Amino acid sequence: MTCKSLVEQKPLTQLASGIYSFACSLWNHHTDTFLQQIFTGDEAAATNSLERTLLSLKVLRKLTVHGFVEPHRNVEVMGFLHAVFERLKQFLECSRSIGTENVCRDRLEKTIILFTKVLLDFLDQHPFSFTPLIQRSLEFAVSYVFTEAGEGVTFERFIVQCMNLIKMIVKNYAYKPSKRFEDSSPETLEAHKIKTSFFTYPTLMEICRRLVSHYFLLTEEELTMWEEDPEGFTVEETGGDSWKYSLRPCTEVLFIDIFHEYNQTLTPVLLEMVHSLQGPTNVEDTNALLIKDAVYNAVGLAAYELFDSVDFDQWFKNQLLAELQVSHNRYKPIRRRVIWLIGQWISVKFKSDLRPMLYEAIRNLLQDQDLVVRIETATTLKLTVDDFEFRTDQFLPYLESMFTLLFQLLQEVTECDTKMHVLHVLSCVIERVNIQIRPYVGCLVQYLPLLWKQSEEHNMLRCAILTTLIHLIQGLGAESKNLYPFLLPIIQLSTDVSQPPHVYLLEDGLELWLVTLENSPCLTPELLRIFQNMSALLELSSENLRTCFKIINAYIFLSSSEFLQVYSGDLCRSFCELLKDITTEGQVQVLKVVENVLKVNPALGPQMFQPLLPSVFRGIIEGERYPVVMSTYLGVIGRVLLQNASFFSLLLSQMACECGQELDQLLGNMIEMWVDRMDNITQPERRKLSALALLSLLPSDNSVIQDKFCGIINISVEGLHDVMTEDPETRTYKDCMLMSHFEEPKMTEDEEPPTEQDKRKKTLALKDPVHTVSLQQFVYEKLKAQQELLGEQAFQALMETVDTEIVTQLQEFLQGF
Repeated sequence: MTCKSLVEQKPLTQLASGIYSFACSLWNHHTDTFLQQIFTGDEAAATNSLERTLLSLKVLRKLTVHGFVEPHRNVEVMGFLHAVFERLKQFLECSRSIGTENVCRDRLEKTIILFTKVLLDFLDQHPFSFTPLIQRSLEFAVSYVFTEAGEGVTFERFIVQCMNLIKMIVKNYAYKPSKRFEDSSPETLEAHKIKTSFFTYPTLMEICRRLVSHYFLLTEEELTMWEEDPEGFTVEETGGDSWKYSLRPCTEVLFIDIFHEYNQTLTPVLLEMVHSLQGPTNVEDTNALLIKDAVYNAVGLAAYELFDSVDFDQWFKNQLLAELQVSHNRYKPIRRRVIWLIGQWISVKFKSDLRPMLYEAIRNLLQDQDLVVRIETATTLKLTVDDFEFRTDQFLPYLESMFTLLFQLLQEVTECDTKMHVLHVLSCVIERVNIQIRPYVGCLVQYLPLLWKQSEEHNMLRCAILTTLIHLIQGLGAESKNLYPFLLPIIQLSTDVSQPPHVYLLEDGLELWLVTLENSPCLTPELLRIFQNMSALLELSSENLRTCFKIINAYIFLSSSEFLQVYSGDLCRSFCELLKDITTEGQVQVLKVVENVLKVNPALGPQMFQPLLPSVFRGIIEGERYPVVMSTYLGVIGRVLLQNASFFSLLLSQMACECGQELDQLLGNMIEMWVDRMDNITQPERRKLSALALLSLLPSDNSVIQDKFCGIINISVEGLHDVMTEDPETRTYKDCMLMSHFEEPKMTEDEEPPTEQDKRKKTLALKDPVHTVSLQQFVYEKLKAQQELLGEQAFQALMETVDTEIVTQLQEFLQGF
């Protein structure tokens, strides 16, 4: 609870006790007046009184819910809440007596709903204070929703509220005892006892049967919508704008919650309903078809609870598969429901061996005469390919036909939501089969530019197109270059922060940009030009910054010379600005880019990013406190020292002037800090780089370097421990980081093939000293050169500064040299 809410609540709690009694009497007065006036037929006066009733009830709702810390101790509060049930009954009877054309009707229903909100809010805020109301609430809600008492009285929104009341009591965590009852509070045990005494077997059985056989039935309105607006029907079924307050999803959620809470009681009830529906249903018997649809819906919703009770594989083979093959138009509710049901069970219990039979059925249903069935089938296909037991080899024989049929469905549907849905299914298929999709995507590639143009006013559809393109590029690999005339303008628009659509498209647009670069075989002028968008993106410093850094790195790996020749100045300026105000993680990301530049272009890289290097050097000397930042600092300076010694000398001279220190003194401080903070470096590659970089200072007759000789040897031996592996047969050591030639990795069926960027990184590694220079040999050669420079006696004196244990380990690594 915030300080502000405490300040606001204190006056309300003081106010509530003082005015609550008056508010109750005022509400009672207006309510009685309204009921009397509606009974005498005085509609105009009744309307005014109802407005006052509604207003006074709104005040009481706030006072009751938020005005008392322990409301169950206040007699007037509990009296009001008990009165709510009586008033609700009176208002419901009143709604039955007045016609739908009555001017009071709309306000009357709003008042009834407000009564239910009082109960729901009070239960939410004060579950234990609500305990005395649990029994009455359940009796009231169940009688109106699941018995004849509610017929002709209730309206849909009221039923939804009653179901929410039941659901909140069933699910309420405060009413659930611990596994060890003795660990539960008395309040919890009391509430649990009331719940248990109410939800007897007959009550639960009746609720379950009524939910399935009454509320789950497709209505005349839904069936008409299916015929007249099939796409609208599928959108409503899968969660359209009105989904939150519609009856169907509310009944399904209540069923799931009650079934989960009382599954041992309800499982036999539901299985009995299933067994009564064995075999095909007469297509002329509409009611029987709707009952079967409803029961299958229940089995799908309760899939996880029924895991041990239903042999779904046998049911699929012996009955469900046959029902999918009944092609009569009147059987379409069952075809649609069965393929939906399979989708619900696919990740719960469905043998891998049955997948080909399912794919055959899906392929047939994607050609069904009914659009709703085809859309539902596409959904189940997505769930199937998304499942962790999906096997590409089983799916490949059906890939071409499925992809063609999905594409035809995409062209056929007209609603934005449906196109998004089908595109999502296509994306999932492309993602799972990867490069196997290449022969079949021509039609989609030709259609997407048209769809992009048509969706100019529909940004969410454009997001779906971007997602599809991401998976498409990954599947096409280097062949994706053929899409550039269409692809690059889309990336340009989506990542341009001066264009209004970027608000919706930026995240997916950046991902598409990155994937395009990773799979690009070469840098084209158009692809280079898009980078003009990056400066503004870096200025945003948004949550997309990480992806922006990945994009910059991808350009560096793709063609560092061309890229840096054009953009190094802008990039360096952007980085300098970013580093003034950025998180530690962001700082590391910037430095990793610099490190990659130095790795790819050691000759020109230090000059291009020269303005950044003094702060890095200073960070080392001053002992940067964040290990991850210090590690990156050492990685950057290590690259400069190892691969561009002349530039390192210039940098050292510049820093000596700035710090007002002797050059040798500054070098000594740097080496000392490097040795001291070596443990900050956790990546083996960077640890080896540090050893190589410090060893590169040898041979030297510089007294400072000789003074730090012990530290350099310590780092070298640590590095040898990191990278050397012993051959058990020859008892010789080998540097495990050495790479002698490029090998295409052997892939398993489920592994993704390497991207063009992966190949570029491997090629780059073949030029990287970390992967081409043997640390063992480098240590030997540097020590030998130092010995030759100083002479045997002076060299031995230098070696005596090193710990004897370290020397022993060093000699062991250098055996054979």
